[in-house]
Amino acid sequence: MLGEIFYIQRPFFTKRSFINFFSPEYILGGFICALLLSLFIYLDYFGIKNDFLVKPVTSISAILGFYMLLVSRGQTLFWSGFFIGIFWFYWIGFSFRYYGVREFIPFMILFTAVGYGLFFWLIGLFSHPLTRAVLFLFFSYFHPMSFNWFIPELTLIHSYFGVTKWQFGLFLFSLSVFAYLKKWYKIIAIILLLLSVEYPPHKKLPLANAKVMLADSKLDQSLKWKEEYKEQSIENNIAVILEAINEKYDMVVLNESAFALFLNTDIKLMQKLQELSKEIIIVTGGLYSDGKNSYNSTYYFDNEKIYIANKVILVPFGEEIPLPKFLAKWINDTFYDGAEDYKTAKKPTDIKLSVGTFRNAICYEATRDELFWGNPKYMIAISNNAWFTPSIEPTLQKILMEYFSRKYKTVIYHSANMGISTIIH
Repeated sequence: MLGEIFYIQRPFFTKRSFINFFSPEYILGGFICALLLSLFIYLDYFGIKNDFLVKPVTSISAILGFYMLLVSRGQTLFWSGFFIGIFWFYWIGFSFRYYGVREFIPFMILFTAVGYGLFFWLIGLFSHPLTRAVLFLFFSYFHPMSFNWFIPELTLIHSYFGVTKWQFGLFLFSLSVFAYLKKWYKIIAIILLLLSVEYPPHKKLPLANAKVMLADSKLDQSLKWKEEYKEQSIENNIAVILEAINEKYDMVVLNESAFALFLNTDIKLMQKLQELSKEIIIVTGGLYSDGKNSYNSTYYFDNEKIYIANKVILVPFGEEIPLPKFLAKWINDTFYDGAEDYKTAKKPTDIKLSVGTFRNAICYEATRDELFWGNPKYMIAISNNAWFTPSIEPTLQKILMEYFSRKYKTVIYHSANMGISTIIH
């Protein structure tokens, strides 16, 4: 029995087996499987949010998609991972547009697709459905290149099923039992599947006792860091703050690097924001310099007091190169004009404001478990999605934040440029 569960198919690399990988049967099967497990993203992206339609559709598609992963041949699993790499992450290389190397975008798409294809293929070497179920259950702890956005249970976020590990485990176990047991014993699988249903359904978390305005800017990345646009950008940000004051908000949250400069070195602007903070709490992104190092930071202005929270986790290949130093230096010199990786804070920062305490998060951080240590009640997250738009990236980020909000019972106030500014609870 144990031998059957842990049996690994020995891969044979021959010319015939290589050609066999490209069989239309396997490619089509992988495409269908990936489509089923990506449907929840695209329904959200196209604004289809009616629970009476979305919940049954995403529930059925998740059941069918994961069942295919548990019972299909290894070749089909390769193509499932390949197309999931495309459907979920085709946008990763879009930032290359702003470094003059847009021709590398197709290679990044192919690299990502083949990478996930190989991960899935390795799982496919285990032929028993239960073993595959266990491997997919713990896939979310595997972060290739420090990138954690492939979380398999995310597919259940808008379904009838729960997204906690034990619920996802029951969900996968039920499908593996259904695949393995014969005849009427399959009723056990149905019982297990019902136990993985989220009941009672998720209820919205209570908000902070503050009226919060989330700035929703649409500034193109090609303009954001241009010196000639600097004054106009500052004026636009001040106008947003004044609008929030006029509309009697308690707090206004601007997005990541809303002030595209080392904000702490602009004394006149800092004084202006301090003065405005007598009327409203101001939260904004900006760079910070300690004289030696650069940080991606959030600035908080509350009744003339200033708090600065530096980013803890950097974006792989965006703010740091997660490779050995000699390779990282070569990539920075070749693609990023010799720029150095940002420095980071050692731990997450909680900011005590007059309206409550908020955990600080900048973009990618709001989708990492490390930032939710201690189950913070409220989080302020700021993003700049302009690097990757137009694409599904802002939608996938929002769904990931929904997942972490539900997992840690944290209300997230998210302000984004070219993204989705919303309160997630």
